[in-house]
Amino acid sequence: MDSDTLLARITDYVNRPNPYPLYAELREAGPVVRQADGSYLVGTYHEIAALLHDPRMSVDPRIRGETTHKPPFLRLDDPEHHRLRTLAMRPFGPPHSPGRVDAMRGEIDQLTEELMEPFQAGRQIDIVDDFAYPLPVTVICRLLGVPREDEPLFREWSDAIVASADVRPEEDSTERDEAGDQARSEMGRYLVDLAEKRRGKPSDDLLSAFANEPDPDRRLTQEELAETAVLLLIAGHETTVNLITNGVLTLLRQPEHLDQLRREPDLLPRAVEELLRYEPPVHMRERIPLADIDVAGTTIPEGTSVVLALASGNRDPKRFHEPDRFDPTRPDNQHLGFGSGIHLCYGAPLARIEAQAALGALIPHLGTARLVQDPPPYRQNAMLRGPRHLPIQL
Repeated sequence: MDSDTLLARITDYVNRPNPYPLYAELREAGPVVRQADGSYLVGTYHEIAALLHDPRMSVDPRIRGETTHKPPFLRLDDPEHHRLRTLAMRPFGPPHSPGRVDAMRGEIDQLTEELMEPFQAGRQIDIVDDFAYPLPVTVICRLLGVPREDEPLFREWSDAIVASADVRPEEDSTERDEAGDQARSEMGRYLVDLAEKRRGKPSDDLLSAFANEPDPDRRLTQEELAETAVLLLIAGHETTVNLITNGVLTLLRQPEHLDQLRREPDLLPRAVEELLRYEPPVHMRERIPLADIDVAGTTIPEGTSVVLALASGNRDPKRFHEPDRFDPTRPDNQHLGFGSGIHLCYGAPLARIEAQAALGALIPHLGTARLVQDPPPYRQNAMLRGPRHLPIQL
């Protein structure tokens, strides 16, 4: 099949359960492959890594006129990206210190135990709805200071925002984009209102820290606070839901490794890193060159859409030995599961802690479990790839 349709085929929902043969086709076609719509697709590890660190590659959608609104810092270039990211990270604690995320390990373990209570022999459980979704949502809501009773509000908002943020929108995506904008606006207003209620009444949460920042030079505007809080909430749970669910699916498909991790629980941190390589929660990222740029002998014109297939780079045999094999003991595992460079996934440290806690609690219960449906139904999003439901029989 023609290589100039690869992106269309990778993002076609029919290939969501297993896009990896298409990634192999992409790598065979070359490091850089021009698509029929004029965009470029990059699928080899070293080229992706170099572009993620290249300051000539922009993330700002305003460059191509996709929006006139100032996006969250995840979609901004330096120096504005650095300024806002630094301000957003301040309440987490000083660099290289345990900070708020590490301080929540005990609470994360407790939440995990509470979610495990329904896991009884003979029951059918949906890993997504009963475990992988509620854990990170509850954690990030507690970090932000969202009341427990308001947590259900965020699922519909998050689903709409994530749907509108896919790498490859359908031809007619106006309705979906409008729904995403509305959800982002409603969530932002809710979080700003919550922060305003804490102004002058500081408490131990991130919204309170933002609202009560004493230094005017480090204070977020209301617009920046709204965008940052929404981003924190989305980044704080979306990748983790997929990471946990993909992890359970992988281990149930490979019982020998499930048994290995049950016998050697100290391998779990390395197993999570391997899951981030083998079945990453984020499959693609888009970049826009600020000038004509040469990649492996191909000139990519300024202003063109460049899609970096991170999940393809993670399976590149020129970088990883036997890349299609899941190996919890894999050494030198510098994967692209959370991206790389200045836009490394903001929620990565929290996602790692939660995935280790979640899989550590689940693994002892999965020995006699079986998948009710394989492949399971997947979410529509091709960029943030993961099952929409994962029913298992205990």
